[in-house]
Amino acid sequence: MRTNPNLLLIFTRNPELGKCKTRLAAKIGDKAALDIYNFLLQHTVAITRELKVDKWVCYSEEIWETDIWDNKHYGKELQKGADLGERMMNAFQEGFNKGYEKIIIIGSDLYNLSQADLENAFNLLEKHEFVIGPAEDGGFYLLGMRNLKKELFQNKDWGSDTVLRATLDDLVKNDHVLLDTRNDVDYYEDIANIAAFQPFLKHMRK
Repeated sequence: MRTNPNLLLIFTRNPELGKCKTRLAAKIGDKAALDIYNFLLQHTVAITRELKVDKWVCYSEEIWETDIWDNKHYGKELQKGADLGERMMNAFQEGFNKGYEKIIIIGSDLYNLSQADLENAFNLLEKHEFVIGPAEDGGFYLLGMRNLKKELFQNKDWGSDTVLRATLDDLVKNDHVLLDTRNDVDYYEDIANIAAFQPFLKHMRK
């Protein structure tokens, strides 16, 4: 049920051994990769729980009614679509169909994202049609809009370093603003020198 004109979509993969953070797992093992992903999920809860917007957790495989996402604070949806672009587009479409005015999507693997960053992004949507958070790997970690623009989700090589550039090409005639560049966690090199992740990497130094 809509209680706020703003909606945050949180795309998440069900945290199961051997099925999440596979590129990271190739270096550090499935167990450590799952532990790190659960750590990142807890961080995402921490930065979104008190955000004064409606929030939907969009699961990759199946909806888990009992998990770290408290049903009192988060709506729960299943991602629908053949690829990441289609799944994101469908989530935005559903949100706009339900009357939301400003919608932002994020993933659940951003250690250096804060509640203040998300509040700032929603504030920027007051003045701009689109807001984008560029990722260091050439993708984006956040996308927000006031109206659905389907081209943003089409003809992209998802997971490659061309996504951000192609997205900005689609927005050349639209009013948009860029946030600070952030780094999501996909590879060992993304976390190797960050103190918070060292407890998960002890086995790498044995």
